Amino acid sequence: MPIKIPDDLPARGTLEAEGVVVMREADAIRQDIRPLRIGLLNLMPNKISTETQIARLLGATPLQIELTLVRITDHVARHTSADHLAAFYRPWSEVSAERFDGFIITGAPVERLPFEEVRYWPELRMIFEWTQTHVHSCLTICWAAQAALHHFHAVPKHELPRKAFGIFQHRNLIPASPYLRGFSDRFDVPVSRWTEVRISDIPEGSGLHVLAASDETGLCLVNDPHRRSLHIFNHFEYEADTLADEYARDGNAQLPTNYFPGDDPSRCSENVWRSHAHLLFGNWINEIYQTTPFDAAAIGRASPVVS
Repeated sequence: MPIKIPDDLPARGTLEAEGVVVMREADAIRQDIRPLRIGLLNLMPNKISTETQIARLLGATPLQIELTLVRITDHVARHTSADHLAAFYRPWSEVSAERFDGFIITGAPVERLPFEEVRYWPELRMIFEWTQTHVHSCLTICWAAQAALHHFHAVPKHELPRKAFGIFQHRNLIPASPYLRGFSDRFDVPVSRWTEVRISDIPEGSGLHVLAASDETGLCLVNDPHRRSLHIFNHFEYEADTLADEYARDGNAQLPTNYFPGDDPSRCSENVWRSHAHLLFGNWINEIYQTTPFDAAAIGRASPVVS
């Protein structure tokens, strides 16, 4: 089944060229079906790239997805045009009365700041609480994953002496988890962050399950079943050239590990994580489909716990 996004969203042309089935709004209205409503709170600076990356993974699942793009209410994005935001994004204050089967919160380039110094931290804390009453399943990525664990469990983040940057192998620690269905025992994932959350800081009795981790870069996936949240500390959604773009953006300051063939930036990297990215997002969507209420008004009320 296709993903429903606005007809003139820039991501549409890219996805259609890749063979992702994208539904026109007019066709979606005619279908007698309840699509899964997925919200995307996009905190990344290059919002168009992130929209495309996330929509690509959601659109590959066999279910009809309706994607709603959301922004922080009063925050002014510096790297995305006001016209784009006005045309395609809704402020969270506008959608806060609505319910979503799934809600994704991306990373943000603020990870070296204390959480409390981030300008939109008060609203983000409200959003985290709102997910407990208006969202069936929440997915957080990178800094947002750290922020969620800090908000709900008072878990600290630690600044790294050197940026964790590159492609790193991770271990599948709980193969029986529905989120890791079909995963290899070891798999590669792009990592790009200046901070980390440590396994040793996870409180006893918190109910948090560490699903995957790397010997080099630590936590990758943490499930919080009682909060109906899955936390991703790295970037399954990245495209093959995303780390190269970040390397150039940062003035070629740090070569990404295990990324450029022969550590030669003139050679193109291969995407060796794509299949696991599709597996993870497909498994997440499948769990939502299996457990979300048919009546959208019941979303967020005594939902089943997914271990």
